[in-house]
Amino acid sequence: MSRKLHSGFSILGIAVYLLALLIVSLWFRPFAMRTEWWIWGIGTVVLFFMGTWYLYQRWQHDDRRKFLMKVFWTAFILHAVYVTAMVYYYYYRTGLSLEYGAADSIGYHLTSSHFADDIREGHFRKVFRTLNANTMGFSDQGYVLYLTSLYTVFGKNVLGPRILKALMSAWMCISLYRLAERNLDEKTARLTAVMAMLLPHFFHYNGTYLKETELIFLATLAMERFDYLIHSQRYRFWNILWPIVLTAMTFGFRTVVGMILIGSFVISILFAETALVSKKAKTIGIGVVVLTTLVLLVTPIGKEMIFMFQLNIKESGFLTWKYEHLGLRYAEYAHYKYMAPGAFTLPLTNLVEVANNNQKLMTGTYFVKNYLAFFVMWCIVVAIREKRVRDFRLFGSYTVVYVLVIAFSFAANSERYHLPAMPGFLLMGAYAITHFRKKDHAWYYTYCGLLLVAIVAWNYLKLSARGLIP
Repeated sequence: MSRKLHSGFSILGIAVYLLALLIVSLWFRPFAMRTEWWIWGIGTVVLFFMGTWYLYQRWQHDDRRKFLMKVFWTAFILHAVYVTAMVYYYYYRTGLSLEYGAADSIGYHLTSSHFADDIREGHFRKVFRTLNANTMGFSDQGYVLYLTSLYTVFGKNVLGPRILKALMSAWMCISLYRLAERNLDEKTARLTAVMAMLLPHFFHYNGTYLKETELIFLATLAMERFDYLIHSQRYRFWNILWPIVLTAMTFGFRTVVGMILIGSFVISILFAETALVSKKAKTIGIGVVVLTTLVLLVTPIGKEMIFMFQLNIKESGFLTWKYEHLGLRYAEYAHYKYMAPGAFTLPLTNLVEVANNNQKLMTGTYFVKNYLAFFVMWCIVVAIREKRVRDFRLFGSYTVVYVLVIAFSFAANSERYHLPAMPGFLLMGAYAITHFRKKDHAWYYTYCGLLLVAIVAWNYLKLSARGLIP
């Protein structure tokens, strides 16, 4: 990947965002976002695109150890500074050190606080009774128990868990580098690590009190440890146990992630080269995965898996019902059969004031995903063209399946539910960028044009559906 090519991607990405922002703000002037949200959006986009371009160029020739040290410590310092600043920012804006509309975060904090008090007073049975009552759902218990342990040991401090989120994000950069290094190539690995270090999604969720950072950390680490097990061929007890334990833990955060991880492990084993995984090892590996799944099915995790499967079937038309209930026009187009074709790109960037504060704070974050979606989809083309589909059997299958599952669910247009796919977006996007050819530019420019039109159209529909414009 040439210096000129990468800078071109960065500059055009910024240009598309600025042009969309300008068109929407002028066309729908009464509903244009306030200056504060402009600054957040432009700052996010510029820092990600130009920061990625600049640091990749500066660090690409460093030796491996030096590069990883730079990535880890830069990521940790940047995220730690950000989360500390956001504690005060949110307190100034909302009166709480939590994000806008912090219903879930307040619930996590209060429940964990009560549990920590009970444990300190020796009322362990009370905690177990509450957990067994399943009032919060198994897929929320993991995060609550994690916060409870921190509160019990270190006290009820909302900054400490955020600093740990920063540490997790820094380590994710290293894990993603290792995945790309083993399966793809060094250039892709380095670009993936730098992009992960500056990805605005990770910054935003580190600054909140939600469970998404811990969830994607566990999922990424589970994939990396499983990939290490396969490539190292060191089938020892601890090497086998780590991916099993990490995957099981994801069920305590979001059931569907654990289910798809298990599926991606099976696909990875089945389609691995015989030189890497022998037929005997494949049989044993599949057996271990199936046995682990059967064990999970007779636990509370199994009940949650069955519930999520049924929920996806029952709630496939939830968005249509929701928008109809709110009295919005065009509600019938919120059905998955219309939204699924844009699975990799959704949700589209909001650029008008009628959105909630979280959406306005994340305008640049939304756009980065919209933009990266092209390279994720193009990665599939490049992998087929270069006959390297097998190299994506683990994280590629996880990403594609997860995106499609969310697209056909009640969360198709919810940015938060798309977040677990972002590690795969980085790996696949970086590969497409580092293997881009000149003849691919026509498709890229076409996508940028379509993305600009789609963002403007989405903001028009957002206003029109509420009857604010004709």
